[in-house]
Amino acid sequence: MTEALDVVDAGVELGPSPDRVIATLFLPGESTPGGSSRTEGVLERVMATPPDEIATHAQAILERFADRHADFAATLAANAAVVRALDAPTLPEDLALLVGAVFTAEQSVEGAALCNPSAVAHPDQRDLPAGARRVLLSLRSIGESHRSTVQFAEAVVGPGRTWAFAPRAAPLRQPAVTAGEWTRSHLLRALEHDGHTDELVRSLGQSLPERFDGAAVEAAVRELRAPFMHASSARAQVDAIRIVAGSAYRAEFPEGSPVSARVLVPVADEERQGLEDARFVRFVDDDGAVDYRGTVTAFDGRTIASRLITTPDFRVITVSRLTGPPARTKGMALFPRRVGGRMLALARGDGESISITRSDDGLHWEAEVRLHRPDRLWDAVQSGNCGSPIETPDGWLVLTHGVGPMRVYRIGAILLDLDDPSVVVGVLPGPLLEPAHDGAAGYVPNVVYSCGGIVHDGILWIPHGVADDRVRVASVPLEPLIAAMRPPGGRRTHTAAP
Repeated sequence: MTEALDVVDAGVELGPSPDRVIATLFLPGESTPGGSSRTEGVLERVMATPPDEIATHAQAILERFADRHADFAATLAANAAVVRALDAPTLPEDLALLVGAVFTAEQSVEGAALCNPSAVAHPDQRDLPAGARRVLLSLRSIGESHRSTVQFAEAVVGPGRTWAFAPRAAPLRQPAVTAGEWTRSHLLRALEHDGHTDELVRSLGQSLPERFDGAAVEAAVRELRAPFMHASSARAQVDAIRIVAGSAYRAEFPEGSPVSARVLVPVADEERQGLEDARFVRFVDDDGAVDYRGTVTAFDGRTIASRLITTPDFRVITVSRLTGPPARTKGMALFPRRVGGRMLALARGDGESISITRSDDGLHWEAEVRLHRPDRLWDAVQSGNCGSPIETPDGWLVLTHGVGPMRVYRIGAILLDLDDPSVVVGVLPGPLLEPAHDGAAGYVPNVVYSCGGIVHDGILWIPHGVADDRVRVASVPLEPLIAAMRPPGGRRTHTAAP
């Protein structure tokens, strides 16, 4: 670590809990590569259960699993309705529970690891002692098959140089999901972003209103003229339209549900292998409106892309599709306000350098301009951001990560000009945090990684993943850190060419 900086570990740790589980629909056979669904045969065997045994089996299932899940009986009944034939009569309650249980599986959302937190000031700052501040953290939880979800945790920082995690609530709560909203121009940009610009797409755009949801897209697809639907590429184009339309959605958690019990699971087709590394920031617009925004990486098992999350309260969450060159990669991080009337974000389109991009609406992002390229041994492989820039009187503080020999991840920092963030005014000479010799082992060895820190009472707090396995917290006084980043004589370092 950089000499003379008072970097202190908070002495607290948040580790994965395999008993944090959700109940998900399970279709036998479909989880086996190359397999086919065995739903019909399994359903027939369950329906053949002797009537005098059904209530006993249903009761045993409830006794064993109900306390592990919220609204467990309703979840089983809903899954039974999914697999029941459309023309079949309504099932008796106990039989519906039994059928639902056969087509339900528990998934441990953090059975493998818990890592990569971002931190923002909690929306609720009530009932705290003087000098304390409540913090809300997003967490990447990794479960079976390396599938990632987004969870949340709470902590209190201060008074003084203290950090305390609050116990996380259970059972976990999943949101009700509905179709997201689009504008016509946004959908057409998203389709063009994915390379879909033929006559079928143009005809679809002409039939849509200015604002609509995913259901309207499906209705417009059904109304497309026959000549378009008979084209050789029609099926692929229609599938692509449906996938893009489904990438925007609204997730609403139950009123009164504890924020630390909420889990945002993959919903859209392009997220089916996970939602990774959410980077949240409290965003204040020019008119004074405040909400929380974050980027998250959607992963379908082959490709990655950045998505936008917006929420006023972390209960009602909107997920939107981003377009433009920076959205094709992972790790975008939003600035907490507009600069010069435009929204800004950090990105890494070339896979190895930190860059900056601009947007008018927060959805479509321009080509990037490089800010900082890896030029030291400890970040020789690549460099990237560790969350949204933090505004200080001296400039925008950006926590960075670098990858060096033996794929060791370390955390560093750069400083950007307040008025023109495309100008780098300071670079920390060496790493701020690095894996401890006795703490480098884990799910992915030799990694420290953060998705966003927070400043409180002159102290920078850096919650970070350790070995992609668990979460710890470090702190460093802000003023000495800024001073260590300033070049001799205050020389300004201009950005590299794009």
